[in-house]
Amino acid sequence: MKFLFFSIFISLFGSAFAEERPFVVIHKQGDADCHTFRIPAIARTNDGTLLATYDMRYTSRRDLQGHMDIGLSRSTDGGKTWVAPCAIMDMGEFGGLGQDLNGCSDPNILVDPATGEIIVSALWTHGKPDTHQWRGNGSGPGHEIEKSTQFMMVRSNDEGKTWSKTENWTKRLKDPKWYLFAPAPGNGIALKDGTLVMPTQGRDEKGEPFSNLMWSKDHGKTWTLSTAATRNTSECAVAELSDGSLMLNIRDNRNRSDKSETNGRAVRITSDFGKNWTVHASDHGALPEPVCMASLISHTLKDGKRVLFFSNPNSKTKRAKMTVRVSFDDGKTWPDDKKILLDEKGGAYSSLVMVDDDTLGILYESSRADMIFQTIELSEFGITP
Repeated sequence: MKFLFFSIFISLFGSAFAEERPFVVIHKQGDADCHTFRIPAIARTNDGTLLATYDMRYTSRRDLQGHMDIGLSRSTDGGKTWVAPCAIMDMGEFGGLGQDLNGCSDPNILVDPATGEIIVSALWTHGKPDTHQWRGNGSGPGHEIEKSTQFMMVRSNDEGKTWSKTENWTKRLKDPKWYLFAPAPGNGIALKDGTLVMPTQGRDEKGEPFSNLMWSKDHGKTWTLSTAATRNTSECAVAELSDGSLMLNIRDNRNRSDKSETNGRAVRITSDFGKNWTVHASDHGALPEPVCMASLISHTLKDGKRVLFFSNPNSKTKRAKMTVRVSFDDGKTWPDDKKILLDEKGGAYSSLVMVDDDTLGILYESSRADMIFQTIELSEFGITP
């Protein structure tokens, strides 16, 4: 793999975007011998390196099953330039089946600040041509690779330069009665006390979807699963609030048909790692969605106050109008005068990261390319550096 640096900056003039804003293309269709990049997840390591992970879908845009690996791009200059993409999770021709029957998808990335270790989790489907893990028997009860989509992890201890062999966590995590247990694409977090938390999702013993989280107090050696925060939901994002409780912000299938005032992200709160959940004031109404993955992160300002940042396509009907918002009150309100429109015509899956204390970064699926990276100064939200 040649580690070539590339950087493509484009300024937008006379467009429908809220502001002229440069962006960096991580991948456009056909680059790197890969048809499409999808499903972004980004994090910053202890030394400030940005790690962008995603699906490398080699032959088409379609979801599993198909020939796809989990890819990685690294940036050591705040996202201005990126190392050329490389695969960090590739099941090859496992079990004598071709790569189109050993696809990996939906990465989640988590940095442990105490140890510096980076954990990337994703799904692996073996066999099962022309299926989808969220439908029918695309994934089923049990742990066997021929029956169930698998929960996989890789690790890095050198800022993402090299990666471990793939670990299979399915038997340690998945209830065998469930049809599916999976990481939620995006990022995991580390709490103030060092606890690692990863947003997760699955299909229960009836095959119905749910959203939850899992947590580790021993730096990812063992994990404990929460109860379901809510059902008929899937991809979710987690953030720590000012009082130490956790917010789970959730894609809700009900929004496929609900385009009324109650369209919006499902939002749940827990103070005991998901033994118990309460409905948040912003649930179903504050954050419209067309049914899509979204990103939520928290950030502590220099004065000690905590803010939340949220990104998604700001539409009830289609994946367009990629927008970033800020909340100064733990998600109770998201002021309209503080939201920033990035892509009027497009924007689907996204992942947020703090580039530094004064700069927010976003990796997302755009109308301009498969995957782009942009930055926003916190001052643009009215936050004083």
